[in-house]
Amino acid sequence: MPAAPAPIELHYWPTPNGWKVSIMLEECGLPYTVIPVNISKGDQFKPEFLAIAPNNRIPAIVDPDGPDGWPISVFESGAILQYLGRKTGKFYPADARARVEVEQWLYWQVGGLGPMAGQAHHFRIYAPEKIDYAINRYTNEVARLYGVMNKRLADREFLAGDYSIADIACVGWAKLWERQGQDITRFPHFKRWLDAVKARPAVQRGLAVLVEERK
Repeated sequence: MPAAPAPIELHYWPTPNGWKVSIMLEECGLPYTVIPVNISKGDQFKPEFLAIAPNNRIPAIVDPDGPDGWPISVFESGAILQYLGRKTGKFYPADARARVEVEQWLYWQVGGLGPMAGQAHHFRIYAPEKIDYAINRYTNEVARLYGVMNKRLADREFLAGDYSIADIACVGWAKLWERQGQDITRFPHFKRWLDAVKARPAVQRGLAVLVEERK
């Protein structure tokens, strides 16, 4: 019998960006081990983590079985989702037209939803000084982005038609809509999508990784 594949190392902390990769690994059924990177204690600045993630941001992975049979490390959550999608052939279609659909919404999340929701979290919850302009700016921008999703999802089940890495990228941010100051009743198609994605067993498992350690 062939040897079981060596587990992927997931360098991770339970945040919306970290969840993207833990969910993807669970959805693909890939074996993995978790290397905690406690960002509240500064683990992201340790030399061993910077060696694979030079931007000192989680998540990152090390795959012992890279494309040429040699280990490969990957940082940036969107790049990791694409890598794992190519590796497994799951949730990232091979057809060029379908792949463009997925990539549009993946990059929309990486360049828009994630940064704007993250800024909303910061200024609404963590900033030492409450700055109304910043709070309103980012809360309103998240509302606009949820409106874009809501319109997109009015006539399809998932963002790119079939469930894909685009949905996986968005769900961790979307589930924190209350922290972003949003009224989810304004976005019924968004809410239907969010409930459907959160109900997936692999999503639930991915969201649970290291949750107790974070507490």
